[in-house]
Amino acid sequence: MNLKILETILKNEPKYRLNQAREAIFKNLISNWNEATNFPLEMRNKLNKEYPLEIKAEIFVSRAKDVVKALMILKDGLNIEAVLMMHKDRNTICVSSQVGCPLACVFCATGQMGFKRNLEADEIISQVLFFARYLKNSKPEKKINPPIFNQKSKGGGINNIVFMGMGEPFLNYDNVLSAIKILNNKESFGLGARHFSISTIGIIEGIKKLAGEKLEINLAISLHAPDNNLRHKLIPANQKYPISEILKAVDDYIKKTKRKVMFEYLMIKGVNDSLEQAEQLARLMKKYLYMVNLISYNPTGKFEPSSADAVKKFKEILEKRGVSVTQRYSFGKDIKAACGQLAGRRMP
Repeated sequence: MNLKILETILKNEPKYRLNQAREAIFKNLISNWNEATNFPLEMRNKLNKEYPLEIKAEIFVSRAKDVVKALMILKDGLNIEAVLMMHKDRNTICVSSQVGCPLACVFCATGQMGFKRNLEADEIISQVLFFARYLKNSKPEKKINPPIFNQKSKGGGINNIVFMGMGEPFLNYDNVLSAIKILNNKESFGLGARHFSISTIGIIEGIKKLAGEKLEINLAISLHAPDNNLRHKLIPANQKYPISEILKAVDDYIKKTKRKVMFEYLMIKGVNDSLEQAEQLARLMKKYLYMVNLISYNPTGKFEPSSADAVKKFKEILEKRGVSVTQRYSFGKDIKAACGQLAGRRMP
């Protein structure tokens, strides 16, 4: 999906051919150039040879058919994961930004894999295209009211793209932003900037850069602990990026952008879910345009998710203290939908 290569291949063709090619890829969602019947056969054959559209992946569908996980095979044989989550009123894709991750967060399957390399922008875009094609080709009865976000689309039905998969997006900032800008472009997907979210453990340099972008991209902070002592144990990078410095960067981001920031908090049994920790978190989070998202932990072997009762009481304390809080339920446990659970097993 490297558009520069496509431009090179078609450089001697009339300009409208490139526009037709982009429309075929991003709006018609073709997976083979033979489907582009407005192109001469010779050109289709050339494009199939020099710019193939196949995206290699193995898919896993949850029993509830609301989550689809793709284990994608890259050109160098490495694996990444992307996840499609289908709600009644929207479809969200969770994409990866790196092969593995260098941050080694102890609760994260990807963190235990180590780091292989950054993904190129086209490899990020391919994750989105794969699921757009999947939704287009799915039988209607298997779709959960997938809305069409672009009238020219023939079934993409993607509403949100979140960078919450494998890797730390801000350690691959340039490629992540390049992919977002292409997907945001009206000549490709045309998905609005506010439908993109980037989740970071708190890479301050990335937060500052994002604050200066003209695109209104959503920012999420993976917090997961109310104090530095615990966060050091869960997230080694907290030594470099402690909570106080992260919150200072977030406050500057909010001052500049006037945009809400989400703080993600995995609920892990016996680790960060006590009532005292809820009180600690409430003191940190009772700020303008802060929002806490409590997430049921998808177990990867080392930890267990908090009980429903513990989550309920934790949430009640935050609400009583005036904190804006939502709760996200875990999807796809039966297909190991936590990123890194499948790729880690296949990684050479």
